[in-house]
Amino acid sequence: MRLSQFHLGTVKEVPADAEIVSHQLMIRSGMIRKLASGLYTWSPLGLRVLRKVEHIVREEMNRAGAIEMLMPSVQPRELWEETGRWQKFGGQLLKIKDRKEQEFCYGPTHEEVVTDFARNELKSYKQLPINFYQIQTKFRDEIRPRFGVMRAREFLMKDAYSFHLTQESLAQTYEVMYQAYARIFTRLGLTFRAVQADTGAIGGNASHEFQVIAESGEDLLAYSDQSDYAANMEKAEAVAPAIGRPAPSASLQRVDTPRVRTVDDVTRHFGVTADRILKTVLVRGNEGLVALCLRGDHDINEVKASKLPELPDESVLASEEEILAAIGARPGFIGPVGLPDTIPVIVDRSAAVLADFICGGNANDTHYTGANWERDARITRVEDIRQVVVGDPAPDGHGTLQIARGIEVGHVFQLGSKYAEALNATVLDDQGKKQVMLMGCYGIGVSRIVAAAIEQRHDDVGIIWPEAMAPWRAAVCVINPKNSPEVSAAAESLYNELTARGIETVLDDRGLRPGAMFADMELIGIPHRVVVSERGLAAGTLEYRARTDAESSSITRDELFEILG
Repeated sequence: MRLSQFHLGTVKEVPADAEIVSHQLMIRSGMIRKLASGLYTWSPLGLRVLRKVEHIVREEMNRAGAIEMLMPSVQPRELWEETGRWQKFGGQLLKIKDRKEQEFCYGPTHEEVVTDFARNELKSYKQLPINFYQIQTKFRDEIRPRFGVMRAREFLMKDAYSFHLTQESLAQTYEVMYQAYARIFTRLGLTFRAVQADTGAIGGNASHEFQVIAESGEDLLAYSDQSDYAANMEKAEAVAPAIGRPAPSASLQRVDTPRVRTVDDVTRHFGVTADRILKTVLVRGNEGLVALCLRGDHDINEVKASKLPELPDESVLASEEEILAAIGARPGFIGPVGLPDTIPVIVDRSAAVLADFICGGNANDTHYTGANWERDARITRVEDIRQVVVGDPAPDGHGTLQIARGIEVGHVFQLGSKYAEALNATVLDDQGKKQVMLMGCYGIGVSRIVAAAIEQRHDDVGIIWPEAMAPWRAAVCVINPKNSPEVSAAAESLYNELTARGIETVLDDRGLRPGAMFADMELIGIPHRVVVSERGLAAGTLEYRARTDAESSSITRDELFEILG
């Protein structure tokens, strides 16, 4: 490709709403241009990168035995009503009507459509297992689109769906897809972790996220410093303490504590550390209020809490009015001692081994000291309801937990029978009886990978692409081409030979000054830059610089071919 015949729209300024590095650099390099909120046009440069990612994803999906297809992006309401997601999916579902006033949505995902396809196409267990995939545009009407293509409303996604007769078969395909994803991200040159995850709105059983490690990541990951254990913070288990609960050694006393409401206030007032304090959070349950108790130095994990049978699908704090009506005290002074019997007391594992702790006195401006479980306060049940912290024991028994930030780029689920049962997707088994199929679901954010790679690999001057994702592996830069036919001819010859060797190369023949030309190559992240100049021709050398090198070096043509392979 000759840059004189290509559209390269690099700019120096970026919009004020470009908050993160990937958004800024994708705008500056000219990869994307904003059309409307959360909607972006991919330029020729950006599309080259996007297609590189798509190519690797497609190769590995085919290698894993998945079969490519293409489903409609516009989906009828009736399908979503069958699974109950027309209302449940919420505001992210873009709902539209055709000229006949029939309702549709623009697909944010394709579980309903692929299951409808399967129930009409698959009749016998002999057709199973089977795995369909597509690479297609999705739309989710984000409340606040931001971070460029990282959280856009329209995005390119690879989604795959497998169908099975048995759980064993589903587990086998799940493992095949897990390994395929690991190969994809390895080939793309990204540092990533596969972490245990919550199944969220998709539903199902087992689930793993593939996270690109980056300081700007929105997701918090917990991982062991001595094993392969890793989990999203929503899913990471807080292991029960190895020690048991000590016997009480202090008497229960109620103490006046005016204006002492927060954990920090209590630590200062009593001169104790936060791990000696018990905090009690009252939430709305299915049948009234529920008390969640944990140590003062720990935080509630809302995803874990939402799975408690006493709570609905989400954890919602009780209002101050509700708390006053039930307890007679304001938030900040609530504790488990003397709570009404109608309020279940769910205690976190770490809090359950506290003895002689400090807690709210269930009367305004008071706290209890010397409180103990069983003697002074009842426990309905002990559960894991907190966020893990650095230094917690790893759940697999090897090492301690560390915390990092990541960007989710892939997710695999064992869906089970959720969608097949709702849509009556059955096949005949070997006894001629109808069986509901089991399903797996496997998604990769193709466009999001591009942004995630930039977040992980950049410097002060631009993008540092992994070679597998770069728009071109090498750039041949021509110094003063119009005034030096020999330089132009040498550059043309080098460009042609690199191309003939199968090395994707761009020829920068735009005639820019060296500084501007080199700045563009660094900004757009070309891994290898070769400069052809009069001085180099005279010496029989080329000026070479890898994108990650601090300085340029003089090398021969043969040495360049050896570097590029």
